[in-house]
Amino acid sequence: DMVGEFPELQGIMGGYYALNDGLGETVANAIEDHYKPRFAGDALPRNTAGVVVALADKLETLVGMFGIGNLPTGDRDPFALRRAAIGILELVLRNSLRMETMHFFAKSAQRYSMQMERRPEFQGEYDDGLGKLFTAEFYGAVTDFVLDRLKVQQRANGVRYDLIDAVAAIGDDQPVRLLVRVHALQSFMETEDGQNLLAGYKRAANILKKEDWQGEDNAPHTGEEDPLVLVDDPDMKDIVAAQVEEQRKNANSLSYTPEPAEKALIDALDSAGPKATTAIEGEDFEGAMAALASLRAPIDAFFDSVTVNDEDAAKRSARLALLARFRDAVHKVADFSKIEG
Repeated sequence: DMVGEFPELQGIMGGYYALNDGLGETVANAIEDHYKPRFAGDALPRNTAGVVVALADKLETLVGMFGIGNLPTGDRDPFALRRAAIGILELVLRNSLRMETMHFFAKSAQRYSMQMERRPEFQGEYDDGLGKLFTAEFYGAVTDFVLDRLKVQQRANGVRYDLIDAVAAIGDDQPVRLLVRVHALQSFMETEDGQNLLAGYKRAANILKKEDWQGEDNAPHTGEEDPLVLVDDPDMKDIVAAQVEEQRKNANSLSYTPEPAEKALIDALDSAGPKATTAIEGEDFEGAMAALASLRAPIDAFFDSVTVNDEDAAKRSARLALLARFRDAVHKVADFSKIEG
């Protein structure tokens, strides 16, 4: 009744009641603060318990409403889902919480499932019940919703939305790390090397698209296919890595003598690719950009002096494969196809 009469006391009265019931200051503060932050820049919960409860509350709101399809439309947002998403981002970013958005939505959906599976309408086969709520489309929609809020939130800080898309497109959905990558990418794109590399990338991507190039094995090459990801045994990683490198060398062995600019690009990719991978693994995103910058001059020289669509089928195939290697090396850092300019 008190909060109904004085809504500005939301949370505050709960804190007082908790203290009065002897629950202690930590719990009382968490109860009082769990509505925070209510907007960008608002005060955060004062303790870890408050952060946990505030996150749980906002995640539950988003997951529940998205689960039943109760989404904002246009300017209408009766359940304040945009505010909940901004609150999640504020809690995660300002506390430097290393959390993947898909992971914490999955955990929240799991808690919903544990409660809902007891209800009569959700008995029976999962695909006929809960499976209809928490689908791949659900996870995609709720994650995209938060990503959109991140773009709106960061626009005020001068962060380009297309660069957020470029990093998110390669699968990084940890907001803290994503923004570190985006800042490094934005700094790189403000340099001459960045702009020229982007132009070279788009030219390579256009050629590959026009030729519908999928490689000689006729399988699409996305730049995300890393066989080492599937290897759990650390002792086996070096063995598999050596096998992959040998296969790469065999695949890249040419039946002709490459032109100087062609050989220079091959050598640059041999050097830059591993450097970019190592830098990314160590979250040295400036180092990853520096590795990409080393490709700028070789790709420019390649386009200046090498004919990709040569009449010789072997040369044409090898050069298209080389452009695919260049594209995939860039994709280790970000999906440049999402970058405007």
